[in-house]
Amino acid sequence: MSAATTRSRTTDRLCAEAVDLARTAAEEAAAPGVVGEHAGLVSEGDRVVTHFFECKELGYRGWRWAVTVARASRAKLVTLDEVVLLPGSDALLAPEWVPWSERLRPGDMGPGDLLPTDAEDLRLEPGYSGEDEPPPNAPVSEEMAELVEAEDAEVTAGPPSTLPVVPLRGSIAAVAEELGMRRSRVLSRYGLHVAADRWEESYGSQTPMAQAAPATCVSCGFLVALGGSLGQAFGLCANEFAPADGRVVSLSYGCGGHSEAAVMPKPPRPAPPVIDETRVDPFPLRPAPDSGSVPEASDEAAAELGHS
Repeated sequence: MSAATTRSRTTDRLCAEAVDLARTAAEEAAAPGVVGEHAGLVSEGDRVVTHFFECKELGYRGWRWAVTVARASRAKLVTLDEVVLLPGSDALLAPEWVPWSERLRPGDMGPGDLLPTDAEDLRLEPGYSGEDEPPPNAPVSEEMAELVEAEDAEVTAGPPSTLPVVPLRGSIAAVAEELGMRRSRVLSRYGLHVAADRWEESYGSQTPMAQAAPATCVSCGFLVALGGSLGQAFGLCANEFAPADGRVVSLSYGCGGHSEAAVMPKPPRPAPPVIDETRVDPFPLRPAPDSGSVPEASDEAAAELGHS
């Protein structure tokens, strides 16, 4: 191995002594008064040295100004390479950046915020279009056949706790279950009105969130329809990021998490004013003769008045 390769790298003396040059460069790049004491140096290569200075900028604890200086071979003049602000071993660093779609949590949305929905969002699927409707002569599926067999099964009389889940087809119990009334007591009309007023006050059209929403819940894909008379005015929100997730909302309610918020047209704006640059608008420096003011007499008119 040659002597050139075994020679240890030593810090260049002239570059190491250029502390004032490095400090001046750091102060020019930083705000006044934020460059602190000299915090050491590092030899980056042959005749290349990086000087470190403490950073007194608020919020940059442990950061250092790094100023790299160098000089050419056989030259005595030290020149400046670059000035950067680098974190130290105990520097206060910002957390790792996370995409907004992963940072978002339920309850983060406020009035006026919009939450675009991805086109491939697994929480949504195309609505009924009639293309998947089976023809009239299509055979009944196996699941439907099993359900029919369960409904045709014989029922053994007994207390309500032992009654089958699926009552006999055509019985009063079956009709009541289909209408949602197979219970000992159901909600009265007064109870419906009280609940509707309470839900309308919390998640209705007059709330700040609904006033700033791009559209109402009646056209949102996350709305789950309710049965009975309440379904004519209310639905259930199924958007986990919406402020009303899992709540009964009015059909006139709305928020920025609307399923079609990303594709809704923007409100129309008036066209910008058009400036006609093909004509010239005259701006006389003197008032018109019929404006009531008396213009100043010219020199020739004054001379004629003097001879007369």
